Amino acid sequence: MKLITWNCQGAFRTKAKHILKYEPDILVIQECEHPSRLKFDNDLKKPKVIFWIGDNHHKGLAVISYSEYDIKIHKKYNPNIKFVLPINVKASTNSFNLLAIWANNKNDPEGQYVEQVWKAIQYYKNTIKNNHAILTGDFNSNTIWDKPKRIGNHSHVVEKLESYNIQSVYHTLLNQQQGKELHPTFYLYRNLEKPYHLDYCFASAHLQDKITHIEYGDYSDWISYSDHMPIIIKFDI
Repeated sequence: MKLITWNCQGAFRTKAKHILKYEPDILVIQECEHPSRLKFDNDLKKPKVIFWIGDNHHKGLAVISYSEYDIKIHKKYNPNIKFVLPINVKASTNSFNLLAIWANNKNDPEGQYVEQVWKAIQYYKNTIKNNHAILTGDFNSNTIWDKPKRIGNHSHVVEKLESYNIQSVYHTLLNQQQGKELHPTFYLYRNLEKPYHLDYCFASAHLQDKITHIEYGDYSDWISYSDHMPIIIKFDI
């Protein structure tokens, strides 16, 4: 299974061909327009399933499947946690729950970004603690911005997920430290001199053991399309 997450910075219909050349099974796309606006070129592979949530038809969170997997929105989906979409995936040899993430709630000024992820991992605790879970997307956060007195900062999220036996794929497999990442996923104002690591994939230990490839998009290849770089992960499932 090849899983890709990418904040496309809008107008995904005009950029899809660049990500589809990687032949994803499941795409998690942030800032994606509503499916009614997704008119793809005829030579592009057509999605099997699209799930989308958002308050604005121009920019929302999409989970797009090109696979034969049986995927559906989890029955515990809570639309008040924005924007986190729980998806149940039944693959050929494994089933798991996917939390697709675009941490962005403008109506919660005290908890607009990573705090939404904090709320999600507590609300969906029983959904993701089964050793078969993946959380991926744009967390809009990094431990460098931790506010120690605020419950639900980035480090709190990492620690809570570790207590569920879920860890960041990037940090675990590439031996990276939170807040000192060598591979940026975001460039403020698309400026090469303003790099940050804001996008993540966390996975249960059982699923991390099945990872065969991890790749982060390069600035020179992607900056003309978005200020975020895609994360491409292949699992042997």
